[in-house]
Parts: sequence; structure tokens; C-alpha cells
Amino acid sequence: MTKFRYLTVAAMMALLALVGCSAEGGNDDAATTDAGEKAEMASSTTATIDQPAPDFTLTDSEGTVHSLSDFKGQYVILEWINFDCPFVKKHYSVGNMQKYQTQYQENGAVWLSICSSAPGKQGYFEGEELTSRMDAEGWAGTAYLADPTGKVGKMYGATNTPHMYVINPEGVLVYAGAIDDTPSTKSSDIPNSVNYVEAAMTASMNDQPIDTKATAAYGCSVKYP
Repeated sequence: MTKFRYLTVAAMMALLALVGCSAEGGNDDAATTDAGEKAEMASSTTATIDQPAPDFTLTDSEGTVHSLSDFKGQYVILEWINFDCPFVKKHYSVGNMQKYQTQYQENGAVWLSICSSAPGKQGYFEGEELTSRMDAEGWAGTAYLADPTGKVGKMYGATNTPHMYVINPEGVLVYAGAIDDTPSTKSSDIPNSVNYVEAAMTASMNDQPIDTKATAAYGCSVKYP
């Protein structure tokens, strides 16, 4: 992936050949964002692999304001989330996402789940409804952040749920893309998949080069305004 080093994340997604796959049935609630849409988003994004991750400020489910810069000196994992997306359910239904949320926080990392669904669209929840969904899903991250205008999602070139990012303690974006290499909605596929987030975290935490720094995200399209 060296030749893509200084491309913005969205531009990189447009260039990668593997776009992912839609869910069984082909409905829009479980569709990948096509290359054209990803290329269009490239003009507005500023997130770039091997460059400082752009700062942002969002409010969490409890009304607390968080900025990415608050966590400098720690690993930060960003997860674009939509509890109603079947690709997200694939990981939450068997505790896979929660396992990584817990594991990395125990190792001093921060896990921020970001919802860029617009009000009235799939995946948007607030108040008691959001709290109930978080509890029901067993969500175990550091903070669940609302991005209803889509500003932060577009800044990072987030196109799908889940779309994952790893930021190292120096504040540099070191991975962006799919959670793993199996674009399906089947939880049974997880044990035989390569988890790109785990691979990036393991390599980086051991001062080793990251073999795969960017992949094409798969899953439901982010429900932007």
C-alpha cells in the first residue's frame, strides 16, 4: 500500500479495486458505497494515511463533549456505527466488536463509536431510545458520539458501517477501512477472517510496520443528510 501513502482516505477507497459486497437481498440498508460516491467524497475529506488525524469535537450519548485531541498520547480506534445495519449486527450479535472494545481499552486505548446517520434515517437514535439500544447491543466502547450533520464522517471519508480507523499515540492515522477481509453479514465467517484493526494495532503496539494500512470498507452506506 506504499504507493497510496499520501492519498486522502476517500480517494484511496475510490482507487482500491475491492469495494465490498451488498447484503443478501441487495437492499439499500445493507449496501456498499460505490467508487463514484467515494471519489466524490474525496474532495471534502482531510483524513490521510500516515498523516495527523484531523481533530474533531462531538457530543456523546450522555451529553459530554469530546475532542479527538483530548486523547493524544493514546491509541484511538474510530468505529462508524449503525445498530440496524446487518453488517454491524454481524459483529455485535456474537460479541466480537465488544471483545475488541474491551480488550483495547484495557490496554489503554480509546474506542469512539461515531454515528453519522441523519435524524430520521436508519441508525439515528437519541435519548432513552439510544441508551436502550446501546444496552441491548452490549456496546462497550469509550464514547458513542453523534455526528448528525455528517461533518466528521465526511472529513474522514467514512462510507460504510462499520468503517474503522486506527490513530496512534502520536495522533497519526495508521489504518482506515474494513474491519476484516470477509464482506459478509454472517457471524459464522468471523473466526476465519483476518481482522485488519487487530493486525494494525498489534503491529503498531509492537513497533512493527503495518502490512495493510488501507482497505475498501464494506457494509451499509452511511446514512448522511
